[in-house]
Amino acid sequence: MDVRQLAALVAIADHGTFSAAARALFTVQSNVSSHIARLERELATTLVDRAHGGLTDDGARVVARARRILHEMDDIVAEVSPADGDVAGDVRLGILGTTARWLLPQLIDGLAAAHPRVRVIVSEGNTSTLIPGVLEGRLGAAIVHLPVEEPELTLDPLFAEDLLLAVPADHPLAGATERSLAELAQHRLLLPPAGSALRKVIDRAAAISGVQLQAQSEIDGVRLLATLAMDGLGAAIVPATAVPHAMTGSFERIAVPELPPRVVALAAP
Repeated sequence: MDVRQLAALVAIADHGTFSAAARALFTVQSNVSSHIARLERELATTLVDRAHGGLTDDGARVVARARRILHEMDDIVAEVSPADGDVAGDVRLGILGTTARWLLPQLIDGLAAAHPRVRVIVSEGNTSTLIPGVLEGRLGAAIVHLPVEEPELTLDPLFAEDLLLAVPADHPLAGATERSLAELAQHRLLLPPAGSALRKVIDRAAAISGVQLQAQSEIDGVRLLATLAMDGLGAAIVPATAVPHAMTGSFERIAVPELPPRVVALAAP
């Protein structure tokens, strides 16, 4: 998923047809069609009713979130851009690896259009490494996931995404559309490190459910965590963007309804 796909869907919602959306986006209809087709494949659902026009119910739900994301994109550009419109220099931005691959293209394009003499220097990391970078002044801002307990920083939520279980197809937890935390507690899992932002969210949900999850290994890095699960090492709790539907293999994505969404935010001084 990337921001261009979301922008195409919003344009269809606003203008009614693929051709009108293409005109609004100053592109050709085939590009809009391609973006929507890829987005539908990744989400494994139909978003646009091609027979009768308009959006499906799933499409309307995605558009509501897409509008918020696109609005926040504009705010990010404004946040990391200096106040003077005629500026030059470097903007240092930290970003989560799972978010970078679909958020960065639009972000960099937006900054380039607004401030062509500004160079964006991107540092990939996780919340525990990016937050110190902002506090110490090595980064102008960072896109991280909550919770972050730093009163010196301003935190602007951008979007939320589901947490799910990525599990090898031959794992005992495989073969279901959803699992409870009580079921997960019966197996050792691949988990983020204790004390990390994502682990705090997971442990809090487990405590509310009255269970304690067991760590087979603690892996620092969401993309690595997801990769190890997809490669068959074990079952891992990861954000949905870490295992997009375009990825296929001998693994399954299983919903865990008791887990709250992961909230991604912009952290700035």
